[in-house]
Amino acid sequence: MSNSALGMQFFLQLAVILATCKVVGLLAQKIGQPQVVGEMIAGVMLGPSLFGLLLPDWQKSLFPSGPSMGILYAVSQVGLVLFMFLIGLEFNVGLIRNRVRSAVSVSLAGIVAPLLLGSVVALIMVAQPGVFFPDGISPWQAMLILSAAIAITAFPMLSRIILERKLAGTPLGTLALAAGATDDLVSWLLFALLMAVIRQDPTIAVLALVGGALYAAGVLTVGRRLLGRLGAQAERRGGVTAPMLSVVLIVVMLGAWLTDVIGIYAIFGGFLLGVAMPRGVFARHLRSVLEPVVTNFLLPLFFIFSGLNVQLGLVNSWAMWGIVALVLTVSVLGKGVACWGAARLNGVPNREALAIGSLMNARGLMELILLNIGLQAGVITPTLFTIMVLMAVVTTLMASPLFELFYGRFRPASVGPEPSAGLLGATDASAADHSVDGIPRPPVRVGAPR
Repeated sequence: MSNSALGMQFFLQLAVILATCKVVGLLAQKIGQPQVVGEMIAGVMLGPSLFGLLLPDWQKSLFPSGPSMGILYAVSQVGLVLFMFLIGLEFNVGLIRNRVRSAVSVSLAGIVAPLLLGSVVALIMVAQPGVFFPDGISPWQAMLILSAAIAITAFPMLSRIILERKLAGTPLGTLALAAGATDDLVSWLLFALLMAVIRQDPTIAVLALVGGALYAAGVLTVGRRLLGRLGAQAERRGGVTAPMLSVVLIVVMLGAWLTDVIGIYAIFGGFLLGVAMPRGVFARHLRSVLEPVVTNFLLPLFFIFSGLNVQLGLVNSWAMWGIVALVLTVSVLGKGVACWGAARLNGVPNREALAIGSLMNARGLMELILLNIGLQAGVITPTLFTIMVLMAVVTTLMASPLFELFYGRFRPASVGPEPSAGLLGATDASAADHSVDGIPRPPVRVGAPR
């Protein structure tokens, strides 16, 4: 296929992807679900499980294997890196510092319980060679892979629910955010080190560990000070200028490349750079510029790419559906119930503890990122990928209704602080003038005059 033909193919794919995600996302919002749930379902719909089943020739024509899928994958990775950069940009490190004991307890429960329960399920799966894990994966490797996949939390979705319910800054909101952030950090570190070990090269594991630590230290110290100059300029000029935006994008792409090279994945490069960015006017305007493009244009490509790898036809027997039910049960027990129990042991009231368990149980986008890395690396089979995506969709669907059932409907509307500027509750009331997807945003001034 020529470059011109690839371009035409990609434009058609974009149109279909964006239209489908928009329609299904709006339908999801109509029934009280976040748009991300609709986009996850849209990905499965456009894959072989629905579109390919009803119109196989059309589906293969629109999404043929080969170079066009490589383009879709590459662009979706850009969207992921920028999305994680936005999450880092709005992440408040003080959330963890202020609730260390409770956050560590809840997140530890959300790691240890999946590790134990996931290990049991993994041993059952490994007993069927080549079905769930490729040949060559040892039992302990399978146990860690499945445990990390079960332990992950939909941190971006958790953040949005807390902001929409005006819980940012409350004890419940702070504890949930701190626990979710700590939980995902540990899960990703386990998975990154495991992937390095699976490649059977100790230098890879050392490079990932040492290189990742050096990158984080450099970005959060020297990098933060250098980037602070951009913040000072933005304050003086009243907004983010076009040259500033160019510098930020260059730095983020370099960070993504570097973390990919050292083996801890591009998304960490973007996230840590977001954490290091200056706050205030700079951060608010940067979000206003990037978030609409990332969430409405680039991120849906990742959901569709994930859905194209979901093959529900592989779950073709009662035994397979039994495995799906087992994975779902273990996932709910290992996250929702375990985190609820840990919160109660830390003196959190029962309703709030149930709310925390409901939020921590959702997997969402973070689960899909981890599963795609595992599938691309060949450490899980398409069958296990499909089962885990089903689990991610169901647990994400459960989050909002359960949160409302256990906590939301009992909470007076007047309780709690007003929504704040950022996704994670950065405190600047001036950001409440405009909104994107229900999130308060300030006016955008890219290229503001001197």
